[in-house]
Formats: sequence, structure tokens, C-alpha cells
Amino acid sequence: ERLDYINDGDPSTTDDLGATCVWLMPIMPSPSYHGYDVTNYYDINRDYGTLADFRAFLDGAHERGIHVLIDLVLNHISSEHPYFRDVLVDENSPYRDWFVWSTSPRPSPGWEAPVWHRVQRGPEPDDVEYYYGLFWGGMPDYNLDNPEVKAEIGRIVDFWANDIGVDGFRLDAIGHLFEGPGGQWKNAPQNFPWLREFRDMLERVAPHAFTVGEVYDNHEGVRVYYPDMLHTFFAFELADSLISAVRHGNAAGVAYMADRVQDDIPDQRWGVFLRNHDQTRTLTDMGGDVARVRLAAALQLTLPGLPFVYYGEELGMTGDKRHGDIRLRTPMAWSREPGVGFTEHVPWEPLPWDSLTANVEAQDDDPSSMLNHYRRLIQLRTSNEALQTGDFVPLAAPGHPRALAYLRRAEDGGVVVVLANLSEQPLSGVRLTSEVDALREGRYVPRVVFGGGTARNMTVGRDGRISGWTMADLGPLEVRVIELTRHN
Repeated sequence: ERLDYINDGDPSTTDDLGATCVWLMPIMPSPSYHGYDVTNYYDINRDYGTLADFRAFLDGAHERGIHVLIDLVLNHISSEHPYFRDVLVDENSPYRDWFVWSTSPRPSPGWEAPVWHRVQRGPEPDDVEYYYGLFWGGMPDYNLDNPEVKAEIGRIVDFWANDIGVDGFRLDAIGHLFEGPGGQWKNAPQNFPWLREFRDMLERVAPHAFTVGEVYDNHEGVRVYYPDMLHTFFAFELADSLISAVRHGNAAGVAYMADRVQDDIPDQRWGVFLRNHDQTRTLTDMGGDVARVRLAAALQLTLPGLPFVYYGEELGMTGDKRHGDIRLRTPMAWSREPGVGFTEHVPWEPLPWDSLTANVEAQDDDPSSMLNHYRRLIQLRTSNEALQTGDFVPLAAPGHPRALAYLRRAEDGGVVVVLANLSEQPLSGVRLTSEVDALREGRYVPRVVFGGGTARNMTVGRDGRISGWTMADLGPLEVRVIELTRHN
């Protein structure tokens, strides 16, 4: 019923977000609210409905040009899964080797929580063994070296991609697939050949399926997963750099990180985001400063990569990690009604304090709202080849350390310049410069396509360098996006 909010399928309208894909957090049966401990990989959690309901949802999404990714949790399953429960009651269960066992708990350097969990096998005190569960005892890790486990994963992929028809998968906790040498808990060497084998299986079973992986690490830890494993991975360090730049007004960090990611990762195959379901929401992170959140959104949606927007960020929903993950995942706020349009009954989790204003109904017709800010940005990006796929070229603003500037340069010749004031004071006389070969020689006529103000014509010489292109005044925390048209 809400799909038109994401995309109504009509490119001429502007009252939808214009997004072309949704990623659903776990939808399979699970005893937990978050769903990351699966008890049946071939069904839908009854809280969400049935497989028939899900197929109807898929049909509606596809009719509107919306692709659907689902969470695929392969590192572990639920301790209530029938396979694991069978092992608990029968040491000779055929599923025993689907999990990792030890006669004694071993340390796991680098991970604070206990990873080995006790099972009493007999009446004597020493009749015990331990299974490996990195996140907690309710999530026993798979033995991913077991060929039977690999075959089961292939069947799961085939079921969802071909029998059901999803367009791809977000793979959870990819950095933790194996316990490495000496108890290493992240990016173990075994991860890489396993993921290459998974990618080969995907090409055979579901070549249409797109994959995005979660490796919660800095850039060095993520880039080793390219180029031949999953299609893309989330760029966590870039997200942190972006948030830090907006919060502290320092332009250098995000420009450096965006340039570095582009140099190290092919074909813009990274997910660019602000915050996700495991992190304090952006507005809370910014101390309630709406102007900074709007600035962060404008930067995210004009940087290269594949943008992901966590639901409710486009409304300015709040949520603090210190109060638990469950407070980051509160019901989507649709209206001013008591159940915010999420339900006519009592919501499964108390609503954020600001749900009467951070909702779709309150912001839908307000041209200055956060929602319409996001709508304009997404629609600008999807209508502009330079913003979608163009190379990232950092620009300098000598004497203005709080000015962030870059251009996006597409193969078809399209050029867009993004200029942001990261300070709370207006900037005047900002002069932009570049290294050589930033643009082709010629005269460029500007058109402001987002933000206010104007821009002067620009001339680029034979060396391709931008030199001394001066901008009109830029207001506090303002972003200006300028499209350049080249004339010979």
C-alpha cells in the first residue's frame, strides 16, 4: 500500500522519492524482533504475512520499477532452528558438522563477548562441549567449510531469486564468516575464497541477482574484498568521514576519503550512506541540527557510489544507539494519527518523541521539509548522468578550509560542480581551482540546479585546469549544485 511513496512508476511525477530499489531487513521466521537469527530460510515471518503476500508485494514493486533486495544471513542461524535443535538432542545428528564445536572454550582476541557457548551432554560435570557463536549463544555460527552447508546456501539463493523472484541480497556480517588464525574475528583469510565460490555459485544459479555486503571496517579492511567477490560493499569509513565533516566543518577528510575510495575500488561499486540500522540516526548524531542533516544528505546524494537511505532518515526521524538498537528501528511514521499510520492499534515499539512532526503527512506538502529535500536530491541524481556515474574530481578552495567542492564528470560530457559551506558563517569570494586535466578545454556556461545563488561562466585552458573560478556568496551550511555546459 505504501509503494507509491518509494516510486509510483511515473517518471513525470515528483511526489514520490524516486528510489529504484529497496533493501528489506530480515523477513524470514525468527524468534527475535530483528530477525537476524533465522529458524526457516524458506518462509516469511508471520508478523509480516505469508509468501503469497510477499509475492504480491514483489509484483507491485516490479510494476513500479523498484528492485527488491532481501537480507541473507549466512554467518549464523538461530539456536531454535530445527537443524541446531536436532544436534542438541543427538550428538550423532547429520547436522552436527554444520556447526563449529570444541571440547573447551578458546579465546577469541579482538572480540569482547564470549564466543564459545556451553552444552551439557551428560550427567557428569565434564560431559560438556562448546559451540561457536560469535554474536551470542542464540546465534550458532555455520561451519561454512562444510560442503553440505554450501549446497544448502545454494538452494536458499535459488529459492528466493528464482522461485520467489527477488532481485538480490544484502549479505550480513560478511567480515565474520570464519574464525581466523589465532582467534582472528574479522576478515579472516578463509573469507575470500569462500566468497569467490559463492559468487561463482550465484552466477550459475541466479546471474541476475545483485549482492551488497556488510564488512563493518575501515577502507583498508573493505577494499580487500574487491574486485571478484560480491558486487559491492558498504563504505563505512566514507560514511563516518562524511558525518564528521558536516559535524565539525572540516572539508578535507571527506574529499580525501571519497577520492581514495574511487582510486581503490572499480566502477563505483560501493554503497554510500549516512547511517544504518546499527547506528545512531543522523539527526540525533547531529544534536538535532536540521540544517547540518540537510547538508549531509545533499553531500551523500551527490557523491559517487550507490546511495542507500535508511528508512525515516528522509523525515528526520531520531534514534539513539545508547538506548539500544531497538530504538533505531521504530515504526515508520506516516501520519499524525495515534499509531502514526503504522497501525490502528498499539505499535510494537513506542514511537520516537518527535513522530508528530517527523512523519510523511506533516511534511508531504511542505516544500521546505526534510522529505521534499530528499525527494529533490534523489530526483536530481536519477535525472543527471554526471551525478549517477560521473568521476569524482576534488576541487580546492584556497583560503576557505570549511568549503567543500568537487565536480562529477560523466563519460557523455556532462559536468556538475558541488560546492558546500560546512561552516555556520557565510562565505564570500570562494575561488575554486583544480589540478590539470579536470575538464576539457572550452568555455562552460553554468546553471544552478540545486540550492540558491548564481555562478559565473568559466573558461578552461589547454591543460584542463580550473583556475580562479569565483563563486557568489554561499550561506551558512548551504549546498549549491551547478551544471556546466561546455561550448567549444
